[in-house]
Amino acid sequence: MSTRTIHLDVRGMSCANCSGTVQDTVESLAGVESASVNFATDEASVTYDPDRTSLSEIYDAIEASGYDPVSETVSIAITDMSCANCAEANRESLESNPGVIRADVNFATDEAQVEYVPGEVSIEALYDAVESAGYTPVRETDDGDAGDGERDASVSGGGREDARDAARKAEIQRQKRLTLFGAALSTPLLAMLALHLFAPETVPETIPGTGVPFGWVAFALATPVQVVLGREFYENSYTAIVRNRTANMDVLIALGSTTAYGYSVVALLGVLPNAGLYFDTAALILVFITLGNYLEARSKGQASEALRSLLEMEADTATLVDRAASETPHADGEVAEQSSAARQTESGEAVDDVEEREVPLEEVEVGDRMKVRPGEKIPTDGVVVDGESAVDESMVTGESVPVSKEAGDEVVGSTVNQNGVLIVEATKVGADTAIQQIVQTVKEAQSRQPEIQNVADRISAYFVPAVIVNALVWATVWSLFPAQLAGFVEALPLWGVVVGGPAAAGGAVSTLEFAVLVFASAVLIACPCALGLATPAATMVGTSIGAQNGVLFKGGDILERVRDVDTVVFDKTGTLTEGEMSLTDVVALGPATDGGALDPSADGDTPDPAPDGGALREVDDGETDDDGEDASADADVEADAETTVLRLAAAVEQNSEHPLARAVVDGAAARGIDVPDAMDFENVPGHGVRATVGGDTVLVGNRRLLEDAGIDPAPAEETMHRLEEEGKTAMLVGRIPGGSETEASDATGGAGDGTDETSAAGEVIGVVADADTIKETSAAAVSALRERGIDVRMITGDNERTARAVAEQVGIDPDNVRAEVLPDGKADAVEAIQEDGSKAMMVGDGVNDAPALAAAFVGTALGSGTDVAIEAADVTLMRDDPTDVVKAIRVSDGTLAKIKQNLFWALGYNTAMIPLASLGLLQPILAAGAMALSSVSVLTNSLLFRRYTPDHDYRILGFLRGGR
Repeated sequence: MSTRTIHLDVRGMSCANCSGTVQDTVESLAGVESASVNFATDEASVTYDPDRTSLSEIYDAIEASGYDPVSETVSIAITDMSCANCAEANRESLESNPGVIRADVNFATDEAQVEYVPGEVSIEALYDAVESAGYTPVRETDDGDAGDGERDASVSGGGREDARDAARKAEIQRQKRLTLFGAALSTPLLAMLALHLFAPETVPETIPGTGVPFGWVAFALATPVQVVLGREFYENSYTAIVRNRTANMDVLIALGSTTAYGYSVVALLGVLPNAGLYFDTAALILVFITLGNYLEARSKGQASEALRSLLEMEADTATLVDRAASETPHADGEVAEQSSAARQTESGEAVDDVEEREVPLEEVEVGDRMKVRPGEKIPTDGVVVDGESAVDESMVTGESVPVSKEAGDEVVGSTVNQNGVLIVEATKVGADTAIQQIVQTVKEAQSRQPEIQNVADRISAYFVPAVIVNALVWATVWSLFPAQLAGFVEALPLWGVVVGGPAAAGGAVSTLEFAVLVFASAVLIACPCALGLATPAATMVGTSIGAQNGVLFKGGDILERVRDVDTVVFDKTGTLTEGEMSLTDVVALGPATDGGALDPSADGDTPDPAPDGGALREVDDGETDDDGEDASADADVEADAETTVLRLAAAVEQNSEHPLARAVVDGAAARGIDVPDAMDFENVPGHGVRATVGGDTVLVGNRRLLEDAGIDPAPAEETMHRLEEEGKTAMLVGRIPGGSETEASDATGGAGDGTDETSAAGEVIGVVADADTIKETSAAAVSALRERGIDVRMITGDNERTARAVAEQVGIDPDNVRAEVLPDGKADAVEAIQEDGSKAMMVGDGVNDAPALAAAFVGTALGSGTDVAIEAADVTLMRDDPTDVVKAIRVSDGTLAKIKQNLFWALGYNTAMIPLASLGLLQPILAAGAMALSSVSVLTNSLLFRRYTPDHDYRILGFLRGGR
């Protein structure tokens, strides 16, 4: 028994119990001899038998125990693959390398995604593994000792793509040259074939002037084709059979063309008297196959065009500015404005008093400051430190409307600055930028194939051997029973057998020759590559469509799974709502029954008492009565009262960092209200806040806060109830005039509760309400999902009343709302939904949503959400838009429909054509041409899918648009 020892870095361990858990988990695996885990160094050493357990199983076990074994992933471009069996051979070779956790090889993209243990395997070793399988890797670094992954990460995405583009273009040109070479030599053979068929008397028996049979001319033309075009098929066949112990499409091509060529040579040498020559067939077989490879290579290039176009959007250079010269003291708004004005003209162009230098994009480092002029691309991800402008982010989010940016806002590399000069500080560069991460995510998704691919893989594993056996069986049957079989075929409602059938049945060729034709046709007509391309080609296009529309799938398996979702569960805050509280209502209560008036502040700006005797009014309600000037005066007084309420509330809340408080303060600022200072601020946990404003005590909070201060909240109860029913957070604003508390205490002699006396002094003067604004597209998203027959639910930690109010506004059935749910409870709630077999998609954005995202059939995170949520999710929506959930489902649905079309064609083609060839109804030339075109047709069908946009459901014919 040979064992391997691997050294791993494990994150997340904080104590000896953690390391003990990891060690016990690993040692429980069959095939693991020993494991040693040290939490102090975050390292593990595992000795295992690779024949009994794999490194991927060890990694999966550690992850399942709740810890994170460190790994790196590298993408390797591979040339010379011709079918799914080639991809499988590369996968097995890569995974046989010590240190490789898993490898996913995609025949459609000609790429391998290899996850490996840093420090345990080098990139050069991975290249060697590909070569040992008989294929050619695209070497992108000169440093073979890049086992830690840093070398690969440091190579710019554009550089990697340049190398792959060069390799792809070189392969296209090579196939083109081979096709042209073969066509040049085969054209005379084709002309000779036509003469034999239509004017046989014009073809001489011997070469004029010599006694050499004319067949040697055909030999001279066909042999270079057989050697030059056939070389790669022979080499790949040898590699497949001898090294990889398998058979692939190259084996079928080599068998078919060699059969025709070898039989012709034997006949030309006179070994088989009166035998026909098929040099034209042998040559044209290779020409048609090579032409098919050329078209396939071009189609593959077009299929990956979307990702290349994303990378091509990157800026080539960046304009760096001196950091000190670009500093702007933003802490002082006035100084910042002056500083900005000093450096910019009225048109927004910067004055040339800042040192600038243009550098290649690869030289930009984190912390560098870059000047971005109107119309230029933002070089890397960063944060705006100076300037204002609109930025076109459509290439990342799919949103066509430019987004306003100012100091403090984050920007994404490769997006386009529209109209102002920005100074941007780089926060992410190279492979860490958003555009590079998107491309990498899509590539990894393309390497993880849908479950439906397993069906194709199982068929492909036995396909080539079965085709060869089938060809041998039918060639033998035709040799043994030529007359009977020919009679049976002729009785079918089809065309006649080729060349009239064998001589025993009245045909033009010998039985052996006819059997050879049947064998060649039967092996050539089969097309495993069409079957192998059916799923990955459609997946590649589908994931690219998703990326172009702001939807990132983490794998082809996820892409397949999304369409099966029958329940969508939304988090509320930040998903259906904006996630930021804003002031929505200010309601003023007039003078109390004792005639007290509102005192807005100590500045003497005291409005007259409201004449309605204490009626409640809302901001900007626009109500007037018909009493002319009196009504106008009433409105002015009431507006002043509302301003007073908001001014006092904001004065107290400006000392709090609570989101509700910030919303009140921001609301006052937006209305242009001058907020006075407050003293003696006190936060009353769970109830609200209080402070002294202009000598008076002002309280902002819930009913309990005012009741404890001796203020009766009853006058505002009706308004509080109404606002809370609308899903808003309503807060009472109370005022106790200066000295009232002391006077009240004196009146009672310091005894009793003093409630009545204090109530007489203090009163509720109004109500302010905050709410988390519902996103404009939330209702449309819910409506579109329900139209598709999907059950829509909502889970939130917010209170029941607010949750139901939001659900009602967006169109979710109140019975489908779960409120006041803790983070762990969200995961339990999702699992409860799925207990009856439902397949739920959880949509969220926060850390508290991560457990539910992981528990759901499909977890979906908004791109604006936390890193934890995005990491736990299967799908990431780059835009902060719930309607993209519908887009994700549409892309999934369309991709699976395209996969099924491809598989139907591939399986249908092979199911129909192999029997026709076996019954002697197809010439080998036609069989080869049909086989070459079958794979091209699968790719072409997938490429047609590129025109689809997920603003409607996919239809087989693009012009048949519609949505459910």
